[in-house]
Amino acid sequence: MTSSGTLTLVSTKDDDLSALPVVPARHPWRWVGVAFVLVLAAQFVHGLVTNPAWDWPTFARYFTAQSILTAVGTTIVLTVFGTVLGFALGIVVAVLRMSKSPFLSAVGWTYIWAFRSIPLIVQLLFWFNISYLYQRLSLGIPFGPEFVSFETIALISPMGAAVLGLALHQAAYAAEIVRSGVISVDRGQLEAAAALGIPRFRQFRRIVLPQAMRSILPNAANEVISLFKGTSVVSVMAIGELFYQVQVIYGRNARVVALLMVATVWYIILTTLLSIGQHYVERYFARGDRR
Repeated sequence: MTSSGTLTLVSTKDDDLSALPVVPARHPWRWVGVAFVLVLAAQFVHGLVTNPAWDWPTFARYFTAQSILTAVGTTIVLTVFGTVLGFALGIVVAVLRMSKSPFLSAVGWTYIWAFRSIPLIVQLLFWFNISYLYQRLSLGIPFGPEFVSFETIALISPMGAAVLGLALHQAAYAAEIVRSGVISVDRGQLEAAAALGIPRFRQFRRIVLPQAMRSILPNAANEVISLFKGTSVVSVMAIGELFYQVQVIYGRNARVVALLMVATVWYIILTTLLSIGQHYVERYFARGDRR
């Protein structure tokens, strides 16, 4: 209190918070966990290098063998065709599923239910043995004369049966991925676009799809990677993809571990490339959000 009667605040050293030292939070157990993981990783790498059972000379011999490279190409072809055809059909099924028509919506739902319920290996074996059930397929008037007919055994090859089975199976999952992305877009934007007189197809192409892609891409990329590894199932059809070719080789020389490592490393390489591509595609569709 001063002589004039005004009250003054006395600043003390304890009240000056800016003078207090800033001490970073310490996480001793975090460093313990890091050290534990590093020790485990070092032991694993040491075992890979020093354990002769891994048979690295055999791995090096077959990793770039012509038969393995051809099998990798077959695996990539199966993945590409299964993905392109599966997502193309999946978009159609998703549109049916979201249709206002109860009949079309029921058709889409039934397709998804059926192909997600039946295991992939069963579907592949069914298409592989389709000629046993139907020797001929024909086009014509239902219950009437036939105009064109085909021998099923000549129409669907083992490779065609594999692509067909993978694509139909993939379409069921792709339809739900696309549908989830579309319904995540704010409905008010479509109502505003309709009020402006924008045609429905342009609404979907310029408004809905770019926004839905941000939700679709992560799940779609996971499905592509799963399909890439899932192509190993077609080995039951004696198609020379990567896993089948590895089985053939270690069936001759009994070098099981080394050949399995060949397949494992190729799967890791190609999956990593797919993940890198996923990163850049997602960044492209997220550019508007970053702005």
